[in-house]
Amino acid sequence: MTPAIRALEQAGVAFTLHEYRHDPATPGYGLEAAEALGVPPASVFKTLLAMLDGKRLAVALVPVSHTLDLKALARAAGAKKAGMAEAGVAERATGYVVGGISPLGQKQRLATFIDASAEALERLHVSAGRRGLEISLATADLVRFSAARYAELAR
Repeated sequence: MTPAIRALEQAGVAFTLHEYRHDPATPGYGLEAAEALGVPPASVFKTLLAMLDGKRLAVALVPVSHTLDLKALARAAGAKKAGMAEAGVAERATGYVVGGISPLGQKQRLATFIDASAEALERLHVSAGRRGLEISLATADLVRFSAARYAELAR
């Protein structure tokens, strides 16, 4: 049981849990998840943490088949610049290990942005808070529960 799962259960949000065997030698956690679950990579979103203007963190969700456009994230967040947060900073802020960071049940409530491509998806997949564990839920539930805002973030 991870904080993400507990948070969804406590809120009464419907979800499906998917577990798969994570191979530590695999470089891309998200693409590994899409392949293991047999779903399109465009429906699996990775959770990334960025530092805005060098002083505040934000969460960005983009399809695992794409990369995060940091300039687009900065614009969406009303910041001048954005850079990827250091792994240790991300782990301390979220309570999760890199490669298993969930946008749900984080230690700190952070501004969350999700790539606009998610609007076309009825359901999507995000990390459940551990490598090899994914949550499938309605996109609208993820947006509402995480207070995410849509933005064009992926390239």
